[in-house]
Amino acid sequence: MLREFSVYRPRQIAKFVKTLFKGQFIIAGIGVFSFDNGKVLLPEVDNKKHLSVFKEVNVAIATLAT
Repeated sequence: MLREFSVYRPRQIAKFVKTLFKGQFIIAGIGVFSFDNGKVLLPEVDNKKHLSVFKEVNVAIATLAT
C-alpha cells in the first residue's frame, strides 16, 4: 500500500507503519520510503534528510511498542 503524507509527523507515520507492516509511503517534499516488518528500511540514497527521517520514524515506532 502506498500512502502520501502531506505533512511530516513522525508519530502519525509510525502508527501507519506499525499497523500495515509492509509497503511504502511518501512524505511531500521529502520523498519515498519503504517499510517491512513494522520498521522503515534504510534508504539507498545519501540524502541527510532521508536518513534523519528514517531514524526519527523508527524511534517513534519503538516508543509506540513500549
